[in-house]
Amino acid sequence: MMRGVIENISVIGTGYLGATHAACMAELGYNVLGVDIDPEKIDSLSRGELPFHEPGLPELIRKHVDSGRLRFTTDLEEVGAWGDVHFIAVGTPQQAGGTGADMTFVNAATRSLARAISKDALIVGKSTVPVGTARRLAALVEEESAEGVRVSLAWNPEFLREGFAVEDTLRPDRLVVGTADEADEAVLRDVYSEALGRDTPWIATDFETAELVKVAANAFLATKISFINAFSEVTEAVGGNITTLADAIGHDTRIGRKFLNAGVGFGGGCLPKDIRALQTRVGELGLDHTMRFLDEMDQINLRRRDRVVNLAEQILDSDLAGKRIAVLGVTFKPLSDDVRDSPGLDVAVRLFSSGADVAVYDPEGNRNAAKRFPRLGYVDSLTEAVTDADLVVLTTEWNEFKALTPADLEPLVAQKQFIDARNVLSASQWEGSGWRFAQLGRIFTDA
Repeated sequence: MMRGVIENISVIGTGYLGATHAACMAELGYNVLGVDIDPEKIDSLSRGELPFHEPGLPELIRKHVDSGRLRFTTDLEEVGAWGDVHFIAVGTPQQAGGTGADMTFVNAATRSLARAISKDALIVGKSTVPVGTARRLAALVEEESAEGVRVSLAWNPEFLREGFAVEDTLRPDRLVVGTADEADEAVLRDVYSEALGRDTPWIATDFETAELVKVAANAFLATKISFINAFSEVTEAVGGNITTLADAIGHDTRIGRKFLNAGVGFGGGCLPKDIRALQTRVGELGLDHTMRFLDEMDQINLRRRDRVVNLAEQILDSDLAGKRIAVLGVTFKPLSDDVRDSPGLDVAVRLFSSGADVAVYDPEGNRNAAKRFPRLGYVDSLTEAVTDADLVVLTTEWNEFKALTPADLEPLVAQKQFIDARNVLSASQWEGSGWRFAQLGRIFTDA
């Protein structure tokens, strides 16, 4: 394969990562085939319909399906004879009954693709995988490829933020590629030539470093969140303002302010899964002691959820039975419908299990939450959620919730009691209006 002649790109796997990458590659001018084994998913994507919420992505898919630049198929043989570069973007979920990454889909996709390719091509892994995977798969590709066809493998980890996935793909803050051959790096430079033309940092490295970059980034972000939440446990005991503390240390350029928001902790399909998979992998390498701090991070994260439930019990005099509690937000973050390992959903379930009448409202997450915990009470509006509530609990920082004022809720609630588990509202404003108002990281009083 020569530089400058890449036209056809395939993306194997059309979930969140794959659908986003396929649409964005089409936006960059390539002819793109998205591949999946699920015919229903292919039909939906061909109509521009997504099974998840991601701002701007449905419009981008419809634009390029209509133009003919983006197609979806279940036919891997067609892809193998057509594509120049093939991105593997299938999932690596947590193992059933374990903490390691389940490599079933990555292994199967790589083997099937290598067998189907009938011309020189480059396979590029984007899935988050345990270190050592790429080198193993490179050997598998060499073994399974047809005689006389040069098929090689590279690794190009993704760094997508849910809610900003299109922007992060089209205008990445860095590009990392792991290769075993300079020619493969040159191909990827061509693929990403538009981003490189904007001086996007380009990090070319070996397989192992490329694999570790993604999990290291997620582990570091989780560490920052856990660090500030550990200090919020201190300020809850001795006093102080956790947000001001975060602002103060965030001005130190060595630390930075991002990901220092104290609250109910992190969740989603990446950070919890990836740090647990990293722990498992380093254990397999005989390096258990190296990542022991990750286990404590996990515990800090879970304790924040306990703290919200404890505050609810304190505010409602230890008896949640029959009390109506409005839970605002069950996605793990705003601009998403992802409820995997969501702190807000976990809190709602715990409150329900304690006997509360829980009314859940999330702008995008109710449907997915109801699939996981159908016994919770899901409502279609903020007004419906808070009407006659004895307590309101904010667990996801959607703009709709961040804009709330006491006057918005006072005509609706049964009791003026509020827990801001994301520290996004003004305590002085709510307390000044006569509310019993609690935030994580503050000593709770009835003043």
